[in-house]
Order: sequence, then C-alpha cells, then structure tokens
Amino acid sequence: MTDSRRRPPIYYVRHGETDWNAQARFQGRRDIPLNDKGRAQAGRNGRALVAELGAADGFDFLCSPLSRARDTMEIIRGGMGLDPADYAIDERLIEASYGDLEGVSLSGIEARHPDLFETRRTDRWHFTPPGGESLAMTLARVSPLIDGLAGPTVIVAHGAVGRAVRRHLLGLSENDAAWYEFPQDKVFRFEDGGERLI
Repeated sequence: MTDSRRRPPIYYVRHGETDWNAQARFQGRRDIPLNDKGRAQAGRNGRALVAELGAADGFDFLCSPLSRARDTMEIIRGGMGLDPADYAIDERLIEASYGDLEGVSLSGIEARHPDLFETRRTDRWHFTPPGGESLAMTLARVSPLIDGLAGPTVIVAHGAVGRAVRRHLLGLSENDAAWYEFPQDKVFRFEDGGERLI
C-alpha cells in the first residue's frame, strides 16, 4: 500500500463523539451531531494541533461534508486562532455508508442478522452492508485524494475513512487496519511511512 516517494505530513483527526457513537450504533452517512463529549474532544485536538503546528502556516485543511466532521473542524480551527470557516470540503472524505444497517447497533445486527454479523466478524475489511460500502471500497475512494495532496494537510473525517488511510499510508494488513479502534481524542501524524499520535 505504501510507496517510496516522499509525502507531505498529514494530520488526521476523527470527528468527536456523537450520541450514536456512545450507543454503539452505526452512523455511516447519517448526519448525527456532536454531543458535549465530542465537542470537548474536538477542543482537545485543537489544542494538540496548535501546540504541534502553531499557526499551521502552509497547511491545507480538508474535511468530510458531514456536520459532525465540519463542527469538529471548526472547533479545532477556532482553538488554533484560525478562521473557523476557512477550510475545504472534499466529498471523498464522507464516512463509509452502512446502508440498510445505519442506526442499528452491533448487538442488533448480531440478533437480527446473524449471517451478516458472522461475515463482518470473519472478514471485516471486505464486509459490505446491504446497500452500503466496505472498507476496501472506502480505500479505493480515499486513496487518490491522499496520493494527490500537494502539501502538509490537516484532515477531519471519520473512523472507517481513517482505517482506510492508515492501511494506505502504513502498509497494514487488511485485518489489522479493519479492527483498529480509532480514537476520537487523538491527532494522528503520518509522515515517511510512520505514525505518531499527539
């Protein structure tokens, strides 16, 4: 997944918590807002970025179109002393669709769709919810964006997108990438094939 050319540094942030995150319900493309904890996580990540980057001169800021990501980005930028609204939206950063299973909890899938639950358990990377998108499909959508970045960039997006980005940049196995528990209170720095959490 990785290549030998030098990439600009990428700082990746997953949006803050929503009530559906707290309830372990699959959100996908549903536009669920941040809760109070999520807004606090975004504030924490803004402070981490300003400590790391200062004014972030020369950085681009890219965001998913969903409001939980946009609100996270705006809290981060405000905390950095930057214009909260001065960032770009890229549709390719939207969360993976969970199709017909959006709004359903993992325990609900296990109870009502045991065949889908087992398919997800045995091959999470290629598991495609009915009417939805697999992590493999998410990677195919996101990797051209990552490969096309011209300079250092801060990205705010989602957990499934982040798993795809980690596989692409770090050369992880499908299994390791798919089962990573992506935190909402950390900033990921990717550079030269490595990863550092701040």
